[in-house]
Amino acid sequence: MGLSPAPVLALTLLLGGMVNGQPRGRILGGYEAKPHLKPYMASLQLDGQHICGGFLIAKQWVLSAAHCTEETDGKMFQVLLGAHSLTEPEPHKRLYRVRAQIPHPGSNIHNNKDDLLLLQLEEEAELNAHVQVLPVQREDRDVAPDTVCEVAGWGTINHSGRRPDKLYQLERPVLSRDVCNHRTRHDHTITEKMMCTDSRRKDTCKGDSGGPLVCNGVAEGVVTAGSRVCGNYKKPAIYTRIAPYAAWIDGVIAAGDGAAP
Repeated sequence: MGLSPAPVLALTLLLGGMVNGQPRGRILGGYEAKPHLKPYMASLQLDGQHICGGFLIAKQWVLSAAHCTEETDGKMFQVLLGAHSLTEPEPHKRLYRVRAQIPHPGSNIHNNKDDLLLLQLEEEAELNAHVQVLPVQREDRDVAPDTVCEVAGWGTINHSGRRPDKLYQLERPVLSRDVCNHRTRHDHTITEKMMCTDSRRKDTCKGDSGGPLVCNGVAEGVVTAGSRVCGNYKKPAIYTRIAPYAAWIDGVIAAGDGAAP
């Protein structure tokens, strides 16, 4: 005997909505963020469409996930800063051209290893109350399990073309690497350069890739774009930890700033 329409609808809403049997591609179980209280958030766009998240880590630099470039056909992203809505007019919202896209040399399409991408804007971002730099973690130590951190994102384009227009956010507790690496979860694929958060019913999903995991006001990780079931507690959300890559980030920025006219 099948479920009646009402319970099915309730379950669908609880899980964040489904399209063609797939997650809608927004933060599952999250809620709309208060406008412009996350002024570091960036939307990586192609042809005016949101593809991935990112965040401003220096006036001319955005950090995101390397996997976000997989389906770009070599095109350069544009970066939207200062936005809450992707489509509505907002006085401080501005689209920046990208001078350089630099994936970590260790990243690849086969796994989540070294899944970081640096984007150099054509010019320095205009910093104000709606556009600000987010501090990143530089001390290479794990975040304590059960620490509650937050993620935010706009989601992604799906088969129906529907997507959240406003920024959504979610708070999730950090899982220990041992728990995340259990054979029933990620089965020892989570390295010391990665971290996880609980994903039971509330989770990041594909279009949130590249956004920051913020713990106590500091970016600790980047949402990885690797293939993963969203909202399934047996497949916790995976993030690339930032601190182990501080030297790489500093080197790329120094080289890029030195080359800028």
